[in-house]
Amino acid sequence: MGNDILAFAEQRGGTFKKAAHEVVNEGKRLAARTGGRCIAVVLGQGVLAGAGRLGAYGASAAWVAEGPAYATYHGETYLAAMAAAVARAEPRAILLAASANGKDLAPRLAAHLDAPLASDLTGIEWTNGRLVVRRPVYAGKATARVDMGTGRAVLSLRPNVFTAEAPNGASAAVEPLAVTPLGGVAARTRILGVEPAPRGKVDLTEADFIVSGGRGLKGPENFHVIEGLAEVMGATVGASRAVVDAGWRPHSEQVGQTGKTVSPTLYLACGISGAIQHLAGMSSSKWIVAINKDPEAPIFKVADYGIVGDLFEVVPALATALRAARSGG
Repeated sequence: MGNDILAFAEQRGGTFKKAAHEVVNEGKRLAARTGGRCIAVVLGQGVLAGAGRLGAYGASAAWVAEGPAYATYHGETYLAAMAAAVARAEPRAILLAASANGKDLAPRLAAHLDAPLASDLTGIEWTNGRLVVRRPVYAGKATARVDMGTGRAVLSLRPNVFTAEAPNGASAAVEPLAVTPLGGVAARTRILGVEPAPRGKVDLTEADFIVSGGRGLKGPENFHVIEGLAEVMGATVGASRAVVDAGWRPHSEQVGQTGKTVSPTLYLACGISGAIQHLAGMSSSKWIVAINKDPEAPIFKVADYGIVGDLFEVVPALATALRAARSGG
């Protein structure tokens, strides 16, 4: 086992996700402590030309497996590529984003390597040659500090928690990554198609600003209230589990333990009581603002700012004030 750090740089359609920059930058920071390099692993189609730009975020090299087989995420195919990268680099640790794909790939890779896995991390330390990580437990009510030992470890990082430094203009050395099917057996499943999200819509896990609605909106026909505020803010719309279970909003918008875990710069909760399940998915947001007419709502216990009032009055007033501020009125 060497001192290098492998960083899986996730991309979509040839564009690297924000979380990929965070993972590479954290890989650079860890590599500086281990005395090794941060090596980015890039899988996709049409990604060879842009892989070198990961050097601006800290990658010394970018190993690329390119072709139709990597055009869309496939657990078995991507696992074979990551296994090939691990065999070549003999890294101290492998970092991935705790995205939808990362949450599927990380445990596959850990099982293949017979290595420990720590997921959804909010902190990583290097102490006396040992990796020590922090991760939320008990639905976000506490944080566990876990000693990963001195062996190889697979780590997935919660998006928007690890800040990527501004790009410095450096370029990574781009090298091809040779991949063979694991055990000489081709993938047993095929991806028949992928349905993309509506154009222009930022995924909840990558959004800097989120406006979420709960049962306080009283019905799906009233979600235009928070959609209007989200439009003015340039925010993504989220929803509580109760709202999704009632069929008011799609599951892709659900924030919480059984939905998506988010860490935006600003999380605005409108008419959301703050059940434990919901708090587990958004409590790591940098700033939380809650709007609820119930002053005893649990959401106020985690909010940085709270507005006790009728959201049907407060939210439109906020939207109007923001429009006026942007127009200089």
